[in-house]
Amino acid sequence: MTFSTDSNPRWAKRPPGSNWGEWGPDDQAGRLNLLTPARVKRAAAEVQEGLTFCLSLPLDLPGGNVLNERRHPPQMQPTIRNGKPNLNYVMAQDKPKSTDVMSDDSVLLHTQYSTQWDGLAHVGSLFDATGSGQLEPMYYNGYRAGRDVFPGGYTIGDNDRRVSALGIERMAATCVQGRGVMIDLRHHLGDSRTEVGYDTLMRIMDADGVTVEEGDMVCLHTGFADVVMSMGGAPNLHTLENACAVLNGRDERLLQWISDSGLSVIGCDNYAVEGHPAAHKDGCCSDIPLHELCIFKLGIHLGELWQLTPLAQWLRQHGRYRFLLTAPPLMLPGAIGSPVTPVATV
Repeated sequence: MTFSTDSNPRWAKRPPGSNWGEWGPDDQAGRLNLLTPARVKRAAAEVQEGLTFCLSLPLDLPGGNVLNERRHPPQMQPTIRNGKPNLNYVMAQDKPKSTDVMSDDSVLLHTQYSTQWDGLAHVGSLFDATGSGQLEPMYYNGYRAGRDVFPGGYTIGDNDRRVSALGIERMAATCVQGRGVMIDLRHHLGDSRTEVGYDTLMRIMDADGVTVEEGDMVCLHTGFADVVMSMGGAPNLHTLENACAVLNGRDERLLQWISDSGLSVIGCDNYAVEGHPAAHKDGCCSDIPLHELCIFKLGIHLGELWQLTPLAQWLRQHGRYRFLLTAPPLMLPGAIGSPVTPVATV
């Protein structure tokens, strides 16, 4: 689609290398627009055995908050029935002839603590969208912070329905189903911390005969989730900071490949897909350049802390790298990110 500034009053120019406006001035789905019915049918054709793989960690992992001090494990508690915890509740206490035993609970959940999707409101950037020389905080497709994204702020305990552009419900509405493509970094690089740039990625893909086509849902297997699981909920920060492959977000050729490949999403089993924070760069710049490219410029959702090892091993044993991937987030209006239980079918 040809970009027209006349069709979108939110900006007079868009960031270099972005695709703002290519799916219309009001688009909030980004590259998920590439998951067309034809591509879903193509993905379904990858199902040969009918075997399924759950790609989620237990949502109480990694444990603690050493990976991110602002994110904490789920806090679960029973609801209350007649002033008592509604857990193993014998209903005969209230109705003598009842034979029912009831349990019901609630959870305080940090949406990006464990296996998750980053929504398109997760990362924005300061950008001069008007050409006036004035930088302002913006998000994908020119949505403005405070006006379109979280207008009025974010009130804890607010019972009003959240209305915000780029909420995770926009992602959920697409159903997030398509052809998954596994790139097995761990098989070639092991479990040591390795910065993966364009050359290394291409070498690994060539060695395994992997190709990525427009609309493919790319999964990067590093083994990081296995390291997390081995710690049993008591993670060691030094170990995690020195474990497994990460993409080099400062590698311009890698970023260009992500843009040119036409991939629809990236799901990874490590903490942030890219090395975080990225290597030093002089001048004003993003600390998370791959996130800036994917989420802010291109509308590519990023999945993190997935459990990919069993699937990656099965695919390698059977000489395959493609599969059907189904990974919708929670339909939670206004949320920035979401837990996800991705399912691969081979």
